[in-house]
Amino acid sequence: MARTMNWKNLTILVSSAVLFASCKDGKLFGGKKKESSSVTGWNYNDKNMGGYQVSKEKEQGTGPGLVFVQGGTFTMGATEEDVMADHNNIPRRVTVNSFYIDKTEVANVHYREYMYWVNSVFEGDEYQPVRDAILPDTLVWRSELAYNEPLVEYYLRHPSYNYYPVVGVSWKQANDFCAWRTNRVNEGILLKRGYINKNSVKNLTGLGQENFDTKAYLLGEYQPTPGTMAKSKKNPLKNSNGTPRTSVTFEDGILLPGYRLPTEAEWEYAAYGYVNQNPQPSKKEGKRGEELTTNKQVYSWSQNVNGLRDTRRGSWQGTFLANFKRGAGDNMGVAGGLNDRAVYTAPVQSFFPNGFGIYNMSGNVNEWTADVYRPLSPVDMDDVASFRGNKYETVDMSTGKAERDSLGRIKNRYITDEESAKRRNYQKGDVINYLDGDSLVSGVNYGYGLTTLISDQSRVIKGGSWNDRAYWLSPGTRRFLEEVQSSSTVGFRCAMDRVGSPEGNGRKTGIDYKVRRQNSRKK
Repeated sequence: MARTMNWKNLTILVSSAVLFASCKDGKLFGGKKKESSSVTGWNYNDKNMGGYQVSKEKEQGTGPGLVFVQGGTFTMGATEEDVMADHNNIPRRVTVNSFYIDKTEVANVHYREYMYWVNSVFEGDEYQPVRDAILPDTLVWRSELAYNEPLVEYYLRHPSYNYYPVVGVSWKQANDFCAWRTNRVNEGILLKRGYINKNSVKNLTGLGQENFDTKAYLLGEYQPTPGTMAKSKKNPLKNSNGTPRTSVTFEDGILLPGYRLPTEAEWEYAAYGYVNQNPQPSKKEGKRGEELTTNKQVYSWSQNVNGLRDTRRGSWQGTFLANFKRGAGDNMGVAGGLNDRAVYTAPVQSFFPNGFGIYNMSGNVNEWTADVYRPLSPVDMDDVASFRGNKYETVDMSTGKAERDSLGRIKNRYITDEESAKRRNYQKGDVINYLDGDSLVSGVNYGYGLTTLISDQSRVIKGGSWNDRAYWLSPGTRRFLEEVQSSSTVGFRCAMDRVGSPEGNGRKTGIDYKVRRQNSRKK
């Protein structure tokens, strides 16, 4: 018996020696060198060492229609005398994370694409409320003392208005558009890379609940027909046993974060486009721009304090750089010399882009932001990633697993106060009113419709419109509209989170200093 145990121990010892010898320098059984964990020493992406899959470090792709906005610090709020005496835009220094934002406002043709998809996928009579809910309110063009009926009839659908900003869209509708756009972009990425079978999406009609939803896909609740790459041996995605993996995870770095509405701080920061005012002598590591934080301009197109855009050929003095109302009764100038060449809205790529390459951040249409409106938000908000409007959610696991609703989306639920009570960073699930409206903490109560027009459904709009005077074109001004309402002067654009380096693709996070050779101390 003792001899048997000794022989077994010897066998295990020899096998282990062979294994570790073959694993030297990250190699296993004579294979290629593999990346290994600096914590455990075990190989990544190695079926013979547990099969833990790690994607190569990669940069975030830029989604369709977006431009990169490098974050930084700036002063939100009033840039000049508050002639409206609102006192709701008190200057405040904040820091904005790097993010992405649409180059232009969402246009009619983009929104009609959304309408087409919804009408095709949710075709049955039972989905009539779904189809009705996405329709812009074209009656916003009506006015008791103006003949605007042509706009009611034609503005949304006539091809001459294809690339004019969509209006009559509520805050809730704009958010639903962002969610739809997220899913279509990510589904398109998987289609082009061959992880979804192209034949399975040729006919959208009547899909109903069985449509692609990013979150449902990542949670395994939606499983499309695999494409050619998913089944191929060339598929870089592997299961733990080394076989091709048919489903993509977020850790693979293929799918993009969700489209969403920009926060008020993000929107205002992007509007100023200060990046051009910070000289960047070189793109080499270690060469960075000057921190010119004292500059403050009035409008988004400005590149100097006088509001003019200087070029090598001189200033464009006298040229309209935005679509707005010059004065009472003057929305476009005189025949033969139309000042901004637009009586109502203008095409979304009109006028000159700002420092970030973004169009119409001043004028054309006001734009929805994600924030709930409060007059004193500039006083209350955090220094970094300022935002008011959090109502924390989580996946609804009441049945023991994640489930989809009738539209194919993962069911969520709001975080309860009981779940939050013992946390240090927040004690309530709904913090929209935090420090300004919660009667228990701040002593303030907004009696909507009784003492004030402000409510938890009031959302910030920014930028000024075709029917506004110049004052409202300053990114620092702010107004609000109820999230279920819409207007002929309000549109929107989408944003997206930035992951990785805040300086952009190809840049590092933090500062790398050269390792200097240190003289050893002589004893």
